[in-house]
Amino acid sequence: MQVPRRFLPSLSLLAAFEAAARTGSVTAAAKELDLTQSAVSRQIKALEEQLGVELFHRERQTIRLTVGGDAYVREIRDALRKISTASLNLRANPHGGMLTLAILPTFGTRWLAPRLPRFLSTNPGITVNLVTRFSIFDFRLEPVDAAIHFGAAHWPGGELALLRDETVIPACSPQIRDEYRFGEAADIRKAPLLHLTTRPDAWERWMELNGVPSDAVHGMLFDQFATAAQAAMVGLGVALLPEFLIEEELATGRLVAAMDLPMKSSESYYLAWPKDRETHPPLAAFRQWLLKECGR
Repeated sequence: MQVPRRFLPSLSLLAAFEAAARTGSVTAAAKELDLTQSAVSRQIKALEEQLGVELFHRERQTIRLTVGGDAYVREIRDALRKISTASLNLRANPHGGMLTLAILPTFGTRWLAPRLPRFLSTNPGITVNLVTRFSIFDFRLEPVDAAIHFGAAHWPGGELALLRDETVIPACSPQIRDEYRFGEAADIRKAPLLHLTTRPDAWERWMELNGVPSDAVHGMLFDQFATAAQAAMVGLGVALLPEFLIEEELATGRLVAAMDLPMKSSESYYLAWPKDRETHPPLAAFRQWLLKECGR
């Protein structure tokens, strides 16, 4: 169905309105858009006439959004951002083949990034953009084709492919290991324990698995694996870290296993994507390559 012209204002009118709404000033919007103040005022007035709705309350030399104007600017701001992102992506790769992937920081930098050159070398027409996301989001509201997800096999409105499971180990510096001389699982409670905010019960589960009392487990909190790993390396304590993400540190001896008591995580890594992007060629190629890299 064709949308009536009155409901499709030009980008110049929308840009003038959005800038004025965001800055709260026609003068500031004019400066930002490199237009005259009167030109911006005319564009906003033209938009109001086209929509048949007043967008601003005008009080002497100031403007204030109406209730309708405030709701409208929230919607068009997101639309303008999507148009801008699409234009930027097209300019970066005019022949198409663009894949925007949301990644978890440590997985992206430690595991995915070193392998990406192999994918790009065998798929020269594809450009991969990486953005960081820490949790599940709505694909309808984000200009993202797919995401790396760690958790349960569930993503609202999305499809999932299992990439790999995860095993964590109690890791620390050689100095911490030698200082505390861990002999049995219960000895771990003598050392400072480092916790991840995204996995607040990890140490409790490890202790229960190994028959250790798990009450009153305290310690420093970190929001990313990278900082927790760094803290463990400099001797601040023992952290439960994914073994496959600290292979280099284990190989060089900067990190060691406090004791040989690994724990398989209850959650796994997945590739998630919106259903309507299932056959997007760059995504299909990346999904096939990624599953092969993960031995799937």
